[in-house]
Amino acid sequence: MSQSAGLGVEVAVISSDAAIITVCGDLDADTELALQHQVAGQVVHGRRHLVLDLAGVPFMDSSGLRVIVRTVSEMRNMDGSVSLAAPSQVVRRVLDLTGVGMSCPIFDTVDAACEALLGQKDEMSKHA
Repeated sequence: MSQSAGLGVEVAVISSDAAIITVCGDLDADTELALQHQVAGQVVHGRRHLVLDLAGVPFMDSSGLRVIVRTVSEMRNMDGSVSLAAPSQVVRRVLDLTGVGMSCPIFDTVDAACEALLGQKDEMSKHA
């Protein structure tokens, strides 16, 4: 797991164009760049579909929210997607109050997010 400024980030590649990014620690002004760098690295490696596992994030402020919103926008511009998984009640409240759930799906578990993503990718390949 990559540790930077109190934030732990671990990446698990689940297919050639999809990865799970597990985040542990407060997601705020002191740690936003660590997540942003990990996301950028995945994009460079061809990942267009990301699941952000937020189960280990007890606190998120507007800086953390900005990274998520920027990631959703960037992935959408590349015909990709972002799913958020397992946010704590505190983080879920921030996501709900700001309407982030309207722009990307939020799942209760990482498994549910991955199942939805892989099912979505199967549907896209059928129509290609």
